[in-house]
Amino acid sequence: MSTTATGPASTASEQFALRRRSPVQRIQHLLHAHPSISPFLVLVLSFVVFSIINPRFASPNSLSLVLQQVAVIGALAVGQTLIILTAGIDLSVGAVTILSMMVAAKLAQGLGLPGVIAVAIGIGLGAAAGLVNGGLVARLKLPPFIVTLGTLSVFTAIGLLYSKGQSVQSVDMPALLNWTGETFAIGQFHITTGVVMVAALYAIVGFVLANTAWGRHVYAVGDDKEASRLAGIRVDRVLVSVYATAGAIYGLTAWILIGRAGTASPNAIVDANLESITAVVIGGTSLFGGRGTLLGSLLGALIVGFFRSGLALAGVDDQYRVLAVGLLVIIAVSIDQWIRKVRA
Repeated sequence: MSTTATGPASTASEQFALRRRSPVQRIQHLLHAHPSISPFLVLVLSFVVFSIINPRFASPNSLSLVLQQVAVIGALAVGQTLIILTAGIDLSVGAVTILSMMVAAKLAQGLGLPGVIAVAIGIGLGAAAGLVNGGLVARLKLPPFIVTLGTLSVFTAIGLLYSKGQSVQSVDMPALLNWTGETFAIGQFHITTGVVMVAALYAIVGFVLANTAWGRHVYAVGDDKEASRLAGIRVDRVLVSVYATAGAIYGLTAWILIGRAGTASPNAIVDANLESITAVVIGGTSLFGGRGTLLGSLLGALIVGFFRSGLALAGVDDQYRVLAVGLLVIIAVSIDQWIRKVRA
């Protein structure tokens, strides 16, 4: 009898608590339950505003260019999202990507390795770099910020020493390495193979996060490591696997970058660390871990692309474009802090 009696009472109390929430509290709860809503609204609003300011912004050519520009950062944001979901951060994103790119390009150029082998080695090297980061974080219990700040310098130095600071041109690489830069038309839009690969990457990793035990463990570890350990989750193994997976994604991104840039340069994507974190934060993923979606990171990357392209078409100086992106990050983190204060 007691069980049946508490059910309606509990439901009634929940309904009463719901009625007592103010409109602002309801918005807070909604954003907490669905982190992708706020970046989606910002994306739609920015599209409308920039289209009004300059109608050329909404043209297929302009939108196609934005998609091509955000492909690399969007791909890096996938790996960065996985790490930030565990309450970590990766400052070695750009260094791992450049190292993987230079090794793959140099092996193909100097040793004449087939493109598929060069690409596989590049991805494997990225995964190995991620294993190093993950091992230091999980096994030695070092802070992710310090670990990846250190490996940023290490991987950057290795990449420069290996490549001797020299670029590899597209004509000196197998066709497969340049394949990600090939363009094809979908109606009036012109999309590169790399853009399609990034879309597939989001779909695959998003499915794994949402529908597998590993994905649930990633969220659980980010939310509370000690509680996850008490629940039987092997926290260290999860962390190592996350960093290794992110590293492999950076290696894949190196291939996309070669096609996008038309060359393999040790000086490419100098702002990759900041931009990947920016996309993830603007996309609603909490820097404290345990909350966020890959869809939000994709929207965040598109928002940054929209702002840069839209402000450029509006004739805004480049410094103000950087200022606008910085303000977006501060606003996104402030909203995240507000959302985290949600109460039942």
